[in-house]
Amino acid sequence: MTDPPVPGTLHRRISLTLQAVMAVGLVLAVLQQNWFHTTVISGILVLTALPLVLGKRFDVRIPAEFELMAVLFIFLSLFMGWVHGYYLRYAWWDGALHVGSGLLLGILGFTLVWALNQNPSAEMHLRPGFIAFFAFTFAVAAGALWEIFEYAMDVWFQADMQWGGLEDTMWDLILDAASAAVISALGYGWLRSGRDSFLERWIHRFVTENPGLFGEEPFRGEG
Repeated sequence: MTDPPVPGTLHRRISLTLQAVMAVGLVLAVLQQNWFHTTVISGILVLTALPLVLGKRFDVRIPAEFELMAVLFIFLSLFMGWVHGYYLRYAWWDGALHVGSGLLLGILGFTLVWALNQNPSAEMHLRPGFIAFFAFTFAVAAGALWEIFEYAMDVWFQADMQWGGLEDTMWDLILDAASAAVISALGYGWLRSGRDSFLERWIHRFVTENPGLFGEEPFRGEG
């Protein structure tokens, strides 16, 4: 009788596969003496390793689902979108990624402030409305910083990341805000009602893998 698969194994295998694909791209860039792409892909690989490195540095276990979402977004946005030109090949690529990033960052912001609220040493007693509002503003602020990054790359390296100009930037921020609002609304509904939610399952996974960060069981909503 075989042992059951370890939770998160599939997610980590997918993450490693994506990193392996990018590593092959790095080797090809070196062989082709394309030093710009070599530098960019090297930086992308460093970014994909950050969740694991930061988790070990601060003794925080990052659930495999969270790690995969971060690696997948970096892979699709920077490696496929920028290095391989998918932003220019497919008009919908940029918009789809901004919807995904708004959802991802909304979940991250929600998890962060919820975790602080549950830690007794933080002495925080935040209402569900504020937690949802923080998740929304966190995601929108991160989206704005990304647009600043794109502008800086265009100015300094003529990378043409903001190929649509001001209109492209505004639509990116609108999509970030809309998708973040969806996550905030779902999170608020869960905290108020206590009904089953994928947010609860993901946050519960984070809590159970980091018992040292919490002094009590996670609440299920305020009813």
